[in-house]
Amino acid sequence: LLTLARKTLEEYLSTGRYTEYVPISENLYKPYGAFVTLTTLDGKLRGCIGHIAADNPVFKVVQEMAVAAATQDPRFLPVNLDELKDIIIEISVLSPLTKISNISEIEIGKHGLLVKKGFASGLLLPQVAVEWSFDREEFVRQAIFKAGLDPTFMGDPDLEIYTFTAQVFSEKEL
Repeated sequence: LLTLARKTLEEYLSTGRYTEYVPISENLYKPYGAFVTLTTLDGKLRGCIGHIAADNPVFKVVQEMAVAAATQDPRFLPVNLDELKDIIIEISVLSPLTKISNISEIEIGKHGLLVKKGFASGLLLPQVAVEWSFDREEFVRQAIFKAGLDPTFMGDPDLEIYTFTAQVFSEKEL
């Protein structure tokens, strides 16, 4: 999947389109949600976009999210082909969501979070809590903040909290 993401980005940033991959492994046809995170060599975020629902084959999700992370993350200007050589790709393949009733069910380093209230939602991948040394409460507060909500909503009965796990792999590890 890492090779697929890189080749997709190289082709897309060169031509404005990419060839749909035809996997040889049946596992890549399985439906999973996934996030693609792009960072610079010095560890700065350069783009991160994902698809939560497990409604498409994982290879398609990775191709689409790689392009989206490079070109559609509203926090950054689009990645250009020249800078791609200095970007590290990380992929997080998501498990299904599990609704929880108490934040004590959250395991830092294992769970990612999705919080929802009305139309607002915020998602943080499992590695975020570890990278920022968040405890459970801070992890939930940050997800609420990312949803654009007031962090004091943590005890709100209308706030839904979901956990998920992720299989995370990066070009850093290669």
